[in-house]
Amino acid sequence: MVIIDDLKKYKHIHMIGIGGVSMSGIAGILKHLGFTVTGSDRTQSDITNKLILEGIHVVIGHDFDNVSTANLVVYTAAIKQDDPELIKARELNIPTVERADFLGELTKAFSETICVSGTHGKTTTTSMISVCFMEAGLDPSIQVGATLKQINGNYRVGNSDYFIIEACEYVESFLKFYPKAEVILNIDNDHLDYFKNIENINNAFIKYVKLLPKTGLLVVNIDDKYCSELHKYTPAKIVTYGIENERAHFIARNITFDKNGFPTFDVYHNNFFYCTIELSIPGLHNVSNALACIALCDAYGISKPDLKSALKKYTGAHRRFEFVKSYQGANIYDDYGHHPTEIKATAMALKKKQYNHSWVVFQPHTYSRTQNLLDDFATALTNFDNVIVTDIYAAREINTYNISSQDLVNKIRSLGKNALYISNFNDIVNYLKQHVQKDDVILTLGAGTVSQIGSMF
Repeated sequence: MVIIDDLKKYKHIHMIGIGGVSMSGIAGILKHLGFTVTGSDRTQSDITNKLILEGIHVVIGHDFDNVSTANLVVYTAAIKQDDPELIKARELNIPTVERADFLGELTKAFSETICVSGTHGKTTTTSMISVCFMEAGLDPSIQVGATLKQINGNYRVGNSDYFIIEACEYVESFLKFYPKAEVILNIDNDHLDYFKNIENINNAFIKYVKLLPKTGLLVVNIDDKYCSELHKYTPAKIVTYGIENERAHFIARNITFDKNGFPTFDVYHNNFFYCTIELSIPGLHNVSNALACIALCDAYGISKPDLKSALKKYTGAHRRFEFVKSYQGANIYDDYGHHPTEIKATAMALKKKQYNHSWVVFQPHTYSRTQNLLDDFATALTNFDNVIVTDIYAAREINTYNISSQDLVNKIRSLGKNALYISNFNDIVNYLKQHVQKDDVILTLGAGTVSQIGSMF
């Protein structure tokens, strides 16, 4: 893989918001390719610490010195246009580019860019595909939205034409990419602060599918009503998968679960037995994710033994129903789920495990999502035995929505399920220590800081 000429002229690239999952992955790739990479972020994190260990200069706060000497400044969508570093770069006539545009330029450098998209399951499916490609010796470059044990991080630089990435629909950033293959898992109501309604979300995916070349590949979930229509919008090769729709090219049958909730299932391809797959992650939703992976990998010629071996070895990405520790006989897990569909899928996966009682600590993510999907959040959370809701994680927002976690607790109670609002994490830990019993399960859930609770026991 040779980096394209458009990027060669930028010897020193400075990244504002380098601690983001996608930004840090880009930084690591650029460093590996020989660029001088510097960056800044408002908060220190495990990600910024890792970047520093890799030899990337990171400043917590603003870094005007490196902005001044950079040939190009890359910034995340979360960075406002009045950011002091961005203003400085423009005063000095240094080119600036938003992350998605820049990542799009990177995807041009690979003849086989494989983009994994959908409202839910992107990180898991990207991880599964990555592990399968590595198992097959295809040496891919990878960018994934969480730490993946097999690559000891969230990116990998290979020496092939394969680039496997998550392609997020938020602010239509995936329209900046140059995909050769697309995997689309589902289309659901999310990011309504930007899209406003499901029709706009669906239209974004239609535009995304139209990016595929005639020689491209679309792998799509036909259990999903919106996904099942996407084949109309591309001349690319179509491969479908599903659990419920018998017309799918790849379908799962004879699904069983062990005491950990890990599924075993038979894969059928065009109604002929293909292979039996055992997963080491829980839940029916991960059967669907695995089918997406298998459908894509089969099209790329990966053998059944490599698929079986890789999917058995895959034990999950960071914060995807991840085991944290045990506390006095109770098991603590952590999950990134921050949408009602994801919460329900996680709850259903948990129900396949053997345990006493379930306790969920949920941290809502953004005021807009909490307000728009309040009823759905409440319904999804009733699937747990005991519910604790902590403060809304604001992320990029200010609370102009007149919404609070107490509103969610009240809605859950109106559905006949008791729920508690506890703001302070120490108070949550103390409450759980007093009430949790042996063989119970504690699940911390959300895309914010709620993951800190597990380590506080």
